[in-house]
Amino acid sequence: MSLLLPILLALLASVLGGLYMLGMFRKRKSNEPPIDKGTIPWLGYALDFRKNTAAFLKRMQKKHGDIFTIQIAGYYFTFITDPLSFGSIVKESRTKLDFEQFAMELVARVFGYHTQTSDHKLLEKASTKHLMGDGLVVMTQAMMENLQNLMLHNIGSRDGEKKWQQDGLFHYSYNIVFRAGYLALFGNETAKNQGSLEKAKKFDRDHSDELFGEFRKYDKLFPRLAYAVLPPKDKMEAERLKRLFWNMLSVKRTLQKENISGWITEQSQYKAENGMPEYMQDRFMFLLLWASQGNTGPACFWLLLYLMKHPDAMEAVRGEVEKVLKETGQQVKPGGPLINLTRDMLLKTPIMDSAVEETLRLTAAPVLIRAVKEDMNLKMSNGREYAIRKGDRVALFPYTAVQMDQEVHPEPEKFKYNRFLNEDGTKKTDFFKNGQRLKFFTMPWGAGTTICPGRFFATNELKQFIFLMLSYFEFELVNPKEEIPGIDQNRWGFGTMQPTHDIQFKYRLRY
Repeated sequence: MSLLLPILLALLASVLGGLYMLGMFRKRKSNEPPIDKGTIPWLGYALDFRKNTAAFLKRMQKKHGDIFTIQIAGYYFTFITDPLSFGSIVKESRTKLDFEQFAMELVARVFGYHTQTSDHKLLEKASTKHLMGDGLVVMTQAMMENLQNLMLHNIGSRDGEKKWQQDGLFHYSYNIVFRAGYLALFGNETAKNQGSLEKAKKFDRDHSDELFGEFRKYDKLFPRLAYAVLPPKDKMEAERLKRLFWNMLSVKRTLQKENISGWITEQSQYKAENGMPEYMQDRFMFLLLWASQGNTGPACFWLLLYLMKHPDAMEAVRGEVEKVLKETGQQVKPGGPLINLTRDMLLKTPIMDSAVEETLRLTAAPVLIRAVKEDMNLKMSNGREYAIRKGDRVALFPYTAVQMDQEVHPEPEKFKYNRFLNEDGTKKTDFFKNGQRLKFFTMPWGAGTTICPGRFFATNELKQFIFLMLSYFEFELVNPKEEIPGIDQNRWGFGTMQPTHDIQFKYRLRY
């Protein structure tokens, strides 16, 4: 008995310590947000959150108000759902709220890449130089040439006769834009390696199509991989795909190409000069591919589908496309030169810009997360302050908090192509909540120091694709009465949402 008592006490202490670590004994302090730990130790609301993020957060907001703390898989997340209070999160210094800690864990799990402290600054610097301003002029031209190769290489040939082709609209849009973006960033096959320029272009078409096929396999596994809930068979497949991409995107292979973007070469060179092992550089390349091309294709699908479902929007955008081409002296005609869309031309499309922004409002749903680096106070728009604990997470989900708020955007479930246009045709930026003008009225790219650095290039990719579709092709839904697919609930939080199923369309060259 004398030996049994210490053992039982030690066991009890171990159990209590485990429960403490699982957050079972955490209590809300008087100046903290409402806390809801759920009923399952450690997991908390992880299953509810993953099942349907939007519906879950709406339920929590209704229950607790505009700020609340919930337990998800061992972490405590404080969600702010009042868009008038977003500024205090977005502007807060990284010494208090830091994105990198959360991102490092995710990137290591899904790409096998271990981040460095300099990665975020390096990405910002390279993106500012090569995906904005003068650098964007070069990238827009590269994207144009690769879109022409993928979409218009049959023009003037027997293969280019006006025959209807059928495909899934999601597959077609994602496929074309992903491949063109990949080639624009990672470079083209050389004519020297293939014997001629035409053979090199065909190699690019075939190779990029193969790459996209493998990428889609990985893309479908991505949400469960990010949440670390893949079953063994799928986990093995994810590891196979990682190794395949590390090989296909390796630095050695990439540097054998021509027309490699400065965005890729500059970051690769920096990594090499700072002693990063080559195998880790290859993994970084995979990360860059997903970061640059994982969302634009799905956004193109939604925009093209919304235009096809709303004739007034299609007419307005098509009219603007024709106007821009006419102003630049370009015309789509048999035997004529291919049209060339420049960065400057894409700056003259306010109607298309509004349609793009409306599409992203409806379909882009990232969760913006910051790690709390030190105990701090968070001030809400109503003047009340809440204490946030070191080690917790602070999160925003703009999709439900503002993008689908009927007070900010009346009839939020409807696609209104001119929602972001003033009556005089200028960009509309005046949106209100509780009578106050909102700074953050839609946030598909995030905000603050972690706003997507490639957003201008991604927008141009999308617009160039739509431009070429409207200029060169006739297209329509196979079943015009088929309803717009729903959103795949498994992908909440990872950027542009994907449909629950594809929708068939047919297309053909206009001549």
